[in-house]
Amino acid sequence: MENSEYNPIIAKRFRGYLPVVIDVETGGFNAKTDALLEIAAVIIRMDEQGILHTCDPVSCHVAPFEGANLEKKALEFNGIDPSHPFREALAEAEALRYIFAPIRKAVKASGCKRAILVGHNAFFDLGFVNAAVARCKTKRNPFHPFSTFDTVSFAGLAYGQTVLAKSVMAADIGWDSSQAHSAIYDTQKTAELFCTIVNRWQQLAPVIMPDADSDTKNATPAR
Repeated sequence: MENSEYNPIIAKRFRGYLPVVIDVETGGFNAKTDALLEIAAVIIRMDEQGILHTCDPVSCHVAPFEGANLEKKALEFNGIDPSHPFREALAEAEALRYIFAPIRKAVKASGCKRAILVGHNAFFDLGFVNAAVARCKTKRNPFHPFSTFDTVSFAGLAYGQTVLAKSVMAADIGWDSSQAHSAIYDTQKTAELFCTIVNRWQQLAPVIMPDADSDTKNATPAR
C-alpha cells in the first residue's frame, strides 16, 4: 500500500493516534492460556474532506503457541480446525511481525504517533494481542497498551444495538452470516461500522480539529 493513500490530517482528528481495526479468532476466552488462531487488521484513512475510509485488510492464520489451550466450544463456534493441512498458519511471532509491519508504516505515513485498536468488544482483541506480544517478546508493538475505540459502545449510542451483526444491519451495511466469525470478515465489517458512525457524527456535528503540531507531540488518550 502506497504512503500517498494516507492523509496526515487524521492525526488531528484522533490526537495523534491512528485507528486500526483488529479482530482475532481464538481457542477460548483466556488470552494468557488459550490459542490465538487468526488475526486480521484494517487500517483507517481519512480523505481531504475529513471522511474516514477503510484500507485493504491484512490477515493471517496463526499456529497455536506451545502448550496453548483449545476449547472445543470455541472451535465449534468459529469453525477453525487448527490442524487442517491447508491452513498455512504462521508461528505467533511471525504473525505479529506480518500484521504489525504495515500498521507501523501507516502510522508514520499518517503523521501519527501510535495506533489505537478499534474492535467490537475491543478489550478482548487487545488482550490477545498484548498476550501474544508478551509471549513472543515482540518489540515495536504499534498499539497503545490499554486505550481502545470500542464499536459496541459506538453502535449502542448510534443505533441502540450492541451485537455486531445487528449493529451492521442497523447501519445499512451488508451482512452475510455465512462469512461471520472469520477474522477478516468481522474486521472488515467492524471497520465499515466504525467509519459509518464517525462519518455520520462528522456530518451532524463537525469536529474542529486542533493544529497537529500543538496537539500531537505529547498525545495521550484520556483515561
